[in-house]
Amino acid sequence: MRALLVYPEWPDTFWSFKHALPAEGTRSAFRPMGLLTVASLLPGEWEKRLVDVNVRKVKDADLTWADVVLVSAMLVQRESVLRILARCRARGIRTVVGWPITSGMADHPPYADHVVVGESAKIVPELAAGLDRGEAKPLYRAGGAAGTRLHPAAGPRPDRSEELQPDGHPVLARLPVQLPIPRHH
Repeated sequence: MRALLVYPEWPDTFWSFKHALPAEGTRSAFRPMGLLTVASLLPGEWEKRLVDVNVRKVKDADLTWADVVLVSAMLVQRESVLRILARCRARGIRTVVGWPITSGMADHPPYADHVVVGESAKIVPELAAGLDRGEAKPLYRAGGAAGTRLHPAAGPRPDRSEELQPDGHPVLARLPVQLPIPRHH
């Protein structure tokens, strides 16, 4: 299975920092950490690619390559999500949308083939198995918080201080997933 993980565009608002980013030499203020976690939870034999639309647009070649497109976003990214899903639907590509945006869109009709609500660690393995078998459900819902023990990419363990950068943040290069990721700088 070839999974294209897409992080939608932030609209041009004060909080997108679009006008300040060039001064910092970067193209995006927010990195797609949720999708990196989802990628680490997908089966190891799946091919995975990540496109951050804030860094570069989704190309037709990306969609031609993909068997399934997974989108995670905040509610403010809704318009970009809908554009991405419409492009996928026009090509007949299966789509999964989830995580923060689905909590805020409960009253909207489903725009994706599969909707995920809740913590990814509890849902992604079941979703992936369903996609592999061609029997994925339209809705996956998990209750409660997952807790960091369920996330293989949840970050460093207290006894593994070598996994921290000097500022105390996890070293992302050690995530258990290999994705071609466009640089933000």
